[in-house]
Amino acid sequence: MTSGDDAVDELRDQVLPGWLTARLGDRRPAAGARRVLSAIATQPRQMSYASTSAAATAAEVNVATVVRTAQQLGFSGWPALRAEIRSPYLSGLSASEVLSEHDEEAEQGPAWSTLRRDLHNLQDLARLLDEDQVERVARIIHGAPKTLVLGSGSFAAPGLQLSHLAQTIGHDVRLQRVGGTSLFNAVSLLGPHDCLVVFQLWRTPHEIRHAMQVAAAAGASVVLVSDQVRADLVEVADELVAMPSEGASMFPSLVAAITVVQSVIAALVACDPAAAAGWSDRVEGVWSRYGLFPDPGEDLQ
Repeated sequence: MTSGDDAVDELRDQVLPGWLTARLGDRRPAAGARRVLSAIATQPRQMSYASTSAAATAAEVNVATVVRTAQQLGFSGWPALRAEIRSPYLSGLSASEVLSEHDEEAEQGPAWSTLRRDLHNLQDLARLLDEDQVERVARIIHGAPKTLVLGSGSFAAPGLQLSHLAQTIGHDVRLQRVGGTSLFNAVSLLGPHDCLVVFQLWRTPHEIRHAMQVAAAAGASVVLVSDQVRADLVEVADELVAMPSEGASMFPSLVAAITVVQSVIAALVACDPAAAAGWSDRVEGVWSRYGLFPDPGEDLQ
């Protein structure tokens, strides 16, 4: 074995975090790429918000090497890799530690800080979102007799929107409560033509990972919307929709996840616009028949 191979093995076995090892696979990076990878592993906080030039300085390489390393790992460039570094870094912090992380960077009040962070998240999402993948996800849901949606705690909010809007245009998409036997009872009913959609942000309870394994073993399609690439989750996902989730304060932001949902719903409508419109009209007819909403001209006082 050459000294270069020894260096790669030492880097892989002793330094790199699991998600980066999974990304690296069997590749044996050159010396410059090894310096970039080592900087990511040993300086995660600094590298998680560094510009391309700052990352090159930290790794003691040139900018082209940083960009090349990101592309060798399957990313479009450094910004996409940086977002992937940031999510695992933040997921290892408690909520109070995340708050401290942002306190150090805060320059304006909470409202403007939140707006600025979410605009940044949407800019990152614009680099990550794959139009073809969104259409594939929509076709999976469109063709599934039944789709279950999972999300833990506040991260169930995008799932609620997905299930509600999909139902409105005629698809059996149900948000499943996470917790105990009811989750596994529901997932065990999935079959080869069904679908499981999982929203995984920041931290994920073990039962969601296990539910994904049950669904995959049954032959159901598994769609993972996530702010990080974890080998134990990716290996059972048919589609991984990557998105940023960093918030401006203690907790992750759901703005990018909601945007992903809106994109999938738009693609789902596009699968059969006439059917979607017809079903929506029928649903609104039921709402009207039972007076679910006041008439537009009704006095609400």
